[in-house]
Amino acid sequence: MPEVTRRTLLLAFTAVASVVEPTFAEGEGASPELRTLIGAHEATYVELHRVVHQAGSSSHERKRADRIEQEALLAICSYPAISRGDRRAKADYLLTAEARGELDLEEHMQAILHSMKR
Repeated sequence: MPEVTRRTLLLAFTAVASVVEPTFAEGEGASPELRTLIGAHEATYVELHRVVHQAGSSSHERKRADRIEQEALLAICSYPAISRGDRRAKADYLLTAEARGELDLEEHMQAILHSMKR
């Protein structure tokens, strides 16, 4: 029996969403709030990599940058995507983040599941 992981659950939720709503209206994009959260995470992700690869950065600086990046990603996981555009943008973004190995904390999956209940 295959092991159930956060990745398989996330893929299953995405697959269900695509069956329920197979079309995506191009005019219905992500809300400004979600776009802001995604932009903030992208910026913190870039900053995290800058700090990690910066010669002479301290472990405190790396831990701080990691914490800020994780909080930004958690904000996206927690975002209650109500509209079709938000659901699509959130799923696409989180799948991209997961492919990089970022959705590795228990808090990520909990936040995603709680956001689905809202």
